Parts: sequence; structure tokens; C-alpha cells
Amino acid sequence: MTAIIRRTLATATAAAAGVTALTVAPSAAFAQATPCVQNIAVINNGAYAMSFVVSSRTGITSTPTDTYLINNFRLVDLTATPIPEGQDVRPVVTATAGNTEPSADFVSFCANGQTATYSATGTTLDVRVTLQR
Repeated sequence: MTAIIRRTLATATAAAAGVTALTVAPSAAFAQATPCVQNIAVINNGAYAMSFVVSSRTGITSTPTDTYLINNFRLVDLTATPIPEGQDVRPVVTATAGNTEPSADFVSFCANGQTATYSATGTTLDVRVTLQR
């Protein structure tokens, strides 16, 4: 069955049973973390060169950014990644010749044009990644 037929059948069945259906916007259907954003930016405020990937809770990742130096940032548009909309995501930063550290702060992916900005701080062996609120 196509999605339209299934939806029509479910709506007709619910109407016959006296049930009112609620509609949820697709971009918010699975979003759990806040804020809900389309882009992830990471500012390098650490004493190292770095790159990052965006990772979902299920392990789907973006392509790594290029390596960049302190006082610079890179932005990943999640619509250009294999990560599906509605997933919770976070950046995972890798310091050149140092540690790799995920942020503890997740955001949700919604194709809405908004950007979550993270700051990467510390040293090559003590990388910290925090969401800027």
C-alpha cells in the first residue's frame, strides 16, 4: 500500500471509531533534544588544529570537515549528510595529534535553517566541546 492509501485508511478507520487524529509536523516528529537545528557550527577556541564530524545517537556520521586552526569555525549543513531529519546529533571533535571528544550536548536535526554553535576548547589531550546557549 502506498503511504497515502494507508493514511486514508487509518483516518477513515479512526473516524468510524469516533477517534480524532492529531497531526505532527514531519520535522518535529522524532526530535527529542533542543534546540532543533539544520546546521552545526564548531568554533575552534582550543590550543590545537582540529576537525569534526556530526554524529547521531545511532552512529550515522557526516563527512569530516577539513582541519582548521584556532579562531576559525566550520559549519555542517545536516541536509547534505546521510543523517535523517528528526535525529539527535552532536559534533565529535578531533584535535590533530591529540584526542577525539564528542560533545555531551545533543541537538535535534530539523530542516529549518537554524544553527547550533559549539565551542571547542582545551588542549590536544584535553578537548572539550560545549553547546553555546
